[in-house]
Amino acid sequence: MTSDVDRPAARELAGLAVTQVWTSVEDAVPQSRLGWLARAWRAMRPSEPAEADRAAPWRDTASANRPGWRERAAYLGDAEVFAVDYQLCITCGLGWVEEPYTIPEYQRCGLAQAGLAALRSQNPGLEWHTLGGHFSDSEPFWTSAAADVRGGYTQLGMCRHRKAG
Repeated sequence: MTSDVDRPAARELAGLAVTQVWTSVEDAVPQSRLGWLARAWRAMRPSEPAEADRAAPWRDTASANRPGWRERAAYLGDAEVFAVDYQLCITCGLGWVEEPYTIPEYQRCGLAQAGLAALRSQNPGLEWHTLGGHFSDSEPFWTSAAADVRGGYTQLGMCRHRKAG
């Protein structure tokens, strides 16, 4: 377990999940039929984000594990302390999350709950699911995370508009 100084910092980081997010525009994949508009908007933005933006405590980038998916991650300094892969289909009104992971020293600081809540807040009206079954030791987490969530993070295969990655 880390010192008491680190856990308060992680709790503070959880509180920034919605307001302090840097999104990589270079690798963003349009998620709706209005993709052409999103591409045009990104083309008008500067190609290199400011250094301060790249250092945001929460970052949204292309997933390294799943082509076509996104990763939402939280950082304390240079260390990634939480990450989850996600995929959206605006057409079907569905969102999927896979493999949320918080490093053990920062578990139970609210990072996973905050990261998932931020995704739901930034993508209102979607039902949220996972692709696979949940490990038995993760059931308490999913039960807590799914409370009052449309779709309840239940298992659901990808729609025809998206690929599993």
